[in-house]
Formats: sequence, C-alpha cells, structure tokens
Amino acid sequence: MTGPTITLSGVYTAYEGAANPSLRNINLTIDRGEFVVVGGPNGAGKTTLLETINGMLRITHGSARICGINLLEDGVGVRRRVGYVIQNFAFDPLSPFTAGEVVLMGRYGRLGYLNRPKEPDIRAARQAMQMLGIEDLADAPIGTLSGGQQQKVLIAQNLAKEPEIMLLDEPFSNLDLIAKHSVSTLLHDLAGAGITVIVVSHAFDDLPPRPIRILVMNGGEVTADHTCTPDEVEDIVRTASGSDARA
Repeated sequence: MTGPTITLSGVYTAYEGAANPSLRNINLTIDRGEFVVVGGPNGAGKTTLLETINGMLRITHGSARICGINLLEDGVGVRRRVGYVIQNFAFDPLSPFTAGEVVLMGRYGRLGYLNRPKEPDIRAARQAMQMLGIEDLADAPIGTLSGGQQQKVLIAQNLAKEPEIMLLDEPFSNLDLIAKHSVSTLLHDLAGAGITVIVVSHAFDDLPPRPIRILVMNGGEVTADHTCTPDEVEDIVRTASGSDARA
C-alpha cells in the first residue's frame, strides 16, 4: 500500500502545565516505507515529535492522522500500530521478567485484556528475537543483560507488534559497532518492506544505503526537510542546526 502513513497539519503540542507549546505549527506528511532521520540541537523537539506521533502528548491545535486514524479520537488505536523504542531505558537488575517475556509484551495491545498469548503471538515474538539475533537470550532475566542487549530486546518487543510505523529514539546509543550495523541493516529492511521508520539520532556514521529523509528541528519547529544520501545527512544537520547537532 502506498500513500501517507503520517499527516500532521498545523499541529501544536504542549506538556501538562507548560506555559508555551513544545511543538509549533508542524505540517508534515510521511509516506509508507520512508526512512526518516530527525536531527537538531538539544531541546529542539525531536523526542517531542515522536511522542506526538505516538499519541503520548496532547495536541492543542491542529489535526493528525496516523495509519489512517484520527489521532485526537483514538490514540490507543494508533499505539497498537506504532512501535516506539524510547531513549536510554534500563530495566531494574531485579526485574522478574525474562527477555522473551518482555518481547512477548509487544503483543499485548493486540490481545486485549485478560487474553492469553496464543501460538501466533509466541511465533511473532520468537521471530522478532531472531531478527535481532537475540533468540539465545529468551530465558535470561532482562535485568542481567547489558545495555546493548536490553536495547535489542526493546526493539524486538516493538517488532513483535508487527507495526506500520517504527519510532526509535537514539536506537544506536548503547550498541557496539557490529550491533549498530546489524540494527541499521534491519531498519533498512523494514523500510524496504513498507514500514515507515523514523529515527531520532546524532549518530550518522552507519545509516543504511538508501534515500534518507532528514528533518532538522529547532525550537519546536521543522526548519529543514530534505531527502539525501546517507553521506550527506550529517552536513545537512550541522548546517541547519548551527554548531551543535547533538541530540
């Protein structure tokens, strides 16, 4: 299927109790299968944009359709179709869950309340772990894994949802060079399969070999929007952001 999977029209958002909007007049259309990198300086609104797309932040003005759903009317329905890997999440070392159980939690939105996972759910979770190369960690307590392994588990959890959109906030931050390349290749394949991939990152050295749409944010606004090659991304971000293009 072709066409936009994300449409934001004149969107303003605000955190509870904030005097000023976090995002300002965002007009954005993103098609299915696009690979989008969001860059910009600290506090520019990059994570806020992901939270808005996922229906986690209140839209005060404007309209949004995500996966064909009116976000203002059905945020839960949107989140069932969107995978969101948050930044720098760490599990308690004493967490009682195994890595396999955490990945299976990605299916809960499809199951509904009080329904137990069935074979298709278990199969989807197992396949997601295989895609990340972590099937051998299925029985390991999640809190005992390294930061990079936990990051892969969280990505697998969201893949198990079989999402139409994958949002990833600094997905490479805890990964070594080999793992970073593996995850980059996976995201490339997901976009090739028609899943919209949006990555907030300050690491531009291992982007997949495909057209990259780069959104640069400043002060809660999108100030640059270009499609380019992976080698051009860093220069575009730095030029549009000034001297500090870090997340």
